[in-house]
Amino acid sequence: MNKATSPASRAALLQAMQAQRWRNRLALISGLLLLIAAMTLSGALGVQKLSMATSLRGLFAPLLPSAWLADIPHWQIALLQELRLPRIVMAVVAGAGLALAGVAMQGITRNPLVSPYTVGISPAAAFGASLAILSGVGSLLSGPYLIVAAAFASAVLCATLVLAFSALRGVSASMLVLGGVGLTYLFSALTASVQFVATEQQLAAIVQWTFGSLNGATWNEVAIAGCILLIGAPLLQWQAWALNAFAAGGDEIAASLGFAVGRVRALVTIVAVMMTAAIVSFTGVIGFVGLVAPHIARLLIGGDHRWLLPFSAIVGALLVLLSDMAGRLLFAPVIIPVGIVVAYVGVPLFLHLLLSSRHKAML
Repeated sequence: MNKATSPASRAALLQAMQAQRWRNRLALISGLLLLIAAMTLSGALGVQKLSMATSLRGLFAPLLPSAWLADIPHWQIALLQELRLPRIVMAVVAGAGLALAGVAMQGITRNPLVSPYTVGISPAAAFGASLAILSGVGSLLSGPYLIVAAAFASAVLCATLVLAFSALRGVSASMLVLGGVGLTYLFSALTASVQFVATEQQLAAIVQWTFGSLNGATWNEVAIAGCILLIGAPLLQWQAWALNAFAAGGDEIAASLGFAVGRVRALVTIVAVMMTAAIVSFTGVIGFVGLVAPHIARLLIGGDHRWLLPFSAIVGALLVLLSDMAGRLLFAPVIIPVGIVVAYVGVPLFLHLLLSSRHKAML
């Protein structure tokens, strides 16, 4: 009986897997189309409104012949390409990178509450930027880039300390999380100490940086953060099967399947840290994206990291882009920093996920 039904069972299983692959492909395509629509809408809306057609053509201007843009007024092209598009692309890069880092950290630690913020990267970057502002480099011509460099160096230092701490006891998931939590409190206290001794002007600059904002994004900043994302994303995708093994059964299952547990965990952590550090160094602290976006993607597409990684990047990009659009438009001409809007959106979503039955099952 078992022999007779076994081929039928295998056929049903293969059919179910094929159907799931098609659903995942459809979800990815739908997410990409929705992201393009959101980018087009963001480019069209603002104090000076543009048509959707103009915004879409401006969005794809590098792929279009110059003659196709000849009928668009020069000021509209300049508005899109110099002001709105860098902000839009930076929102996409930031959301995608933070979401990818969150998925990777949750996978290797088997902890759905881990994010780039909870392992200390974002608080460390905030401390580095605060220290640079306190030292007065912001008044120099190259001040903004020195602040970015200080934030990046501090974030990398935090990651080095976390890895070194965990290596002393073996590169385990619990050591990564515990080390990150401890350093989160440390760098938060250091940032508060800097704020305590800062002048009123310096304190305003520090607080504005820690809010997280896409104001003043430039193509140079987008290029740097985007290049690191383009390097890091394929590396994480390359480790998708390893992340599946970690998420399914932890270190024992991953080791039994032939994965070098310590090496994979160190590689994934380093890539996630570098992407996070590069992004928050330019945008400031944007919380909840690396925590909420992976959960939303997991509920929609499942836990297979081959699909979860790219879909989480799309969800994260949408979350940051829509939050930034809301911050620009709801109280115009006042612009609410994207970090604040993401927190307002992310907290209810996160609480809903905590209370949902599927999330309880995952926990």
